[in-house]
Amino acid sequence: MDERSEGALRILGVDPGYAILGWGVVEYRASRYRLIGYGVFETDKDAPWPERLREIYSGLSGIVEEYRPGACAVEELFWGSNQKTAIKVGEARGAAVLACANAELPVYEYTPLQIKQALTGYGRAEKHQIQEMVRQVLGLETAPRPDDAADAVAAAICHANSSGYMERLERCMAKGEGR
Repeated sequence: MDERSEGALRILGVDPGYAILGWGVVEYRASRYRLIGYGVFETDKDAPWPERLREIYSGLSGIVEEYRPGACAVEELFWGSNQKTAIKVGEARGAAVLACANAELPVYEYTPLQIKQALTGYGRAEKHQIQEMVRQVLGLETAPRPDDAADAVAAAICHANSSGYMERLERCMAKGEGR
């Protein structure tokens, strides 16, 4: 399933979670975006913890193999008051990062504030505002669902919008270095 556009870069976005992990693949070329694929991995709450981590790792490894992105953008963790949940999300995030690292895919990290700022211009934007911007940027009828997938797509778009990234991308594409 490698129908990528000439001179385009595919970016995998990941919204970490252990019950639900969102992923989205966006193609960027000449200041234009195209949604390639998105979805979520849901793990069984009754499965042993190591099995849930393996499912996340295997699932994301399969996405990387299928879509062959050139970069990965992962949302950094927001540390709330529940430390036990934060640790589990961190472990699931680690499984996702490892899947990308094992595929020699560069991984970039963005805070929720950075992602919101990149999409809406406002770091305190509400979830529905992010989803609407994802929909508009990609020219979709509706935003990707569930929310975790839309958040992952937002991380990918954020990476393409990051300071200096587009200029580096254009230079790499001109030299034929993009995937």
